[in-house]
Amino acid sequence: MKITFMGAGSTIFAKNVLGDVMATPALQEVEIALYDISADRLEESYLLIGALNRCFNQSRASVKKYLGVENRKEALRGADFVVNAIQVGGYEPSTVIDFEIPKKYGLQQTIGDTLGIGGIFRGLRTIKVMKDFAADMEEVCPDALLLNYTNPMAILSGYMQRYTGVKTVGLCHSVQVCAETILHHVGLGDKVEGHREKIAGINHMAWLLEIADKDGNDLYPEIRRRAKELLANERDYDLVRLDYIDKFGYYCTESSEHNAEYSALYIKSHRPELIDRFKIPLDEYPRRCIKQIADWNTQKEALLKNAEAVEYKRSREYASHIIEAVVTGKPYAFGGNVINNGLISNLPAEACVEVTCMADNTGIHPTYVGALPTQLAAMNSLNIYPQLLTIEAAATGSKDALYHAALLEPHTAAELSTDEIISLCDDLMEAHEKAGFPVF
Repeated sequence: MKITFMGAGSTIFAKNVLGDVMATPALQEVEIALYDISADRLEESYLLIGALNRCFNQSRASVKKYLGVENRKEALRGADFVVNAIQVGGYEPSTVIDFEIPKKYGLQQTIGDTLGIGGIFRGLRTIKVMKDFAADMEEVCPDALLLNYTNPMAILSGYMQRYTGVKTVGLCHSVQVCAETILHHVGLGDKVEGHREKIAGINHMAWLLEIADKDGNDLYPEIRRRAKELLANERDYDLVRLDYIDKFGYYCTESSEHNAEYSALYIKSHRPELIDRFKIPLDEYPRRCIKQIADWNTQKEALLKNAEAVEYKRSREYASHIIEAVVTGKPYAFGGNVINNGLISNLPAEACVEVTCMADNTGIHPTYVGALPTQLAAMNSLNIYPQLLTIEAAATGSKDALYHAALLEPHTAAELSTDEIISLCDDLMEAHEKAGFPVF
């Protein structure tokens, strides 16, 4: 059984996913192929994964590294599973471009990796690379399952599922911690054990539709009461999601800094008091990138110096559990991103939605949800149509489809005129082209 990790220079994430694999008895004799285009980052991951294999897996696995595009096809050859964790263009130059050029138009963002004008352009430049991944996979590992962790999740997974022959499921970290996060936040942490939940929607805006304690008692009435109280407390946190509960009746999977930019409701250049009221961290993602780079430069020295002493315990990350289910037939339920096809009856059929899926030795099986509450479907739809237009732009090379995606993106449309949006798109296309990461 072979696992290829694309973007293996994401050392900590590679350690988590592949460490989980080696901590799973049924998967310990795995062949691991590490692929990246950065020699230094690839070598760091190779040393760390090799140390985990020696220390905790008695060297049962084989670990090989593959550097550069010229070796990509060999890295993928014969793979049963492919994990995708690439970041095309990195923090510099691409993320900087995604944030700084919109600022010239007065458009501010928080994360810019899922939607917003930043998410649209991140999706386009990443699909350009993933098209080549898909062509290689169709040739050298046509039966492999792609586990996509790269954002923008719905745009990338939706493209792969609709326009390639690669079996793909998108995976995010936010679903498995959603219910317990809100329970702890509102002071109901004692209800976490044995709780029951139902979550569905789209990535980063999937909704906690139902939540009950271990005895089946509905917890939402008390959550709503406490959320309203917390929302009135200006010293509290995660206020956008609390406002969702108060105004729309439901909690969602991803954080307030993400959801602040998914609609026209919270970031308004002419209403700066809303930024303060909801504690919205503008430019949050660039700050995180700078901190992560600095932290890694310090952390890697300790990790690599003491690689043989690295401790490891299997995490809650979905990947190893899905792989185990497919290999052994042991069923596993998880939140996956798949093409809708009627799973959520009041969202577009071609949308990429996030629903409970079952994995076993016959594959990935999404479960039926039915209709979302209308207000939640409307919120999702505000994001879905720009996502679909971005996918169309990537698939066809249509600048018009890109313009349409940007014109309909809620936050961008709320701040800029139609002419400004077209001009912004042109400026971003030119900047990414000059930086070496074209979107078409």
